[in-house]
Amino acid sequence: MKIAIGSKNPAKITAVEEAFKDHHFDIMAVDAASGVSEQPMSDEETIKGAINRAIEAAEKAGAPIGIGLEGGVHQTPHGLLLCNWGALAAKGRKPIIAGGARLLLPEEVAEKVLAGKELGPVMEEYANKQNVRKNEGAVGIFTNGQVNRSEMFLHVMKLLAGQYEYQTGRDEKTV
Repeated sequence: MKIAIGSKNPAKITAVEEAFKDHHFDIMAVDAASGVSEQPMSDEETIKGAINRAIEAAEKAGAPIGIGLEGGVHQTPHGLLLCNWGALAAKGRKPIIAGGARLLLPEEVAEKVLAGKELGPVMEEYANKQNVRKNEGAVGIFTNGQVNRSEMFLHVMKLLAGQYEYQTGRDEKTV
C-alpha cells in the first residue's frame, strides 16, 4: 500500500518510516501546503495544518493514506509551549489526529516567536546551528539531545498508526 507524507523534511519522513517499518508500505514524500501560517500559533492552527498536509499529500500522490505532521506553538498561562500534531487521512474516512510532547520554550525564544518570527530561524540563531528543524529540532536543543524532532514525531505517528489499525480492525469485524 502507498502512504504519502506531506513533507520532505527528513525528521518527519524518518518518523513515518519508523512507525510503519513492519508493514512494508511504499512511503512517498511530497510537498503539501499546510494552509496555515508559517508559524502556527495555536493547537487549532497546528492541527489544521497537519490535516491539510495529510489530505493534500494523499491527493497529490494518489495514495489511499496521507500523513501530515505539523509543529507549532501554543500560548498558555505558563508560557509559550512547543507543540506538534499529526493527521492521517484515509480515503472515505474522517482524518485521525494525534498530538505529542509539550515543552516550555525559554522566554528569550518565546519573545521572538510572539513578535512574529518563525521558530526554525529563531532556533538556528539561538543554537548557532543550521537546519535545526530538519535535524534535532527545538526539542533536541532544549532536551540536550534526549529527544529529537524525529522521535517526537514518531510518538505522534505511533498514535496515528495505532488508531488507524484499531479502526480498520473494528471495520473488518462489523462486515
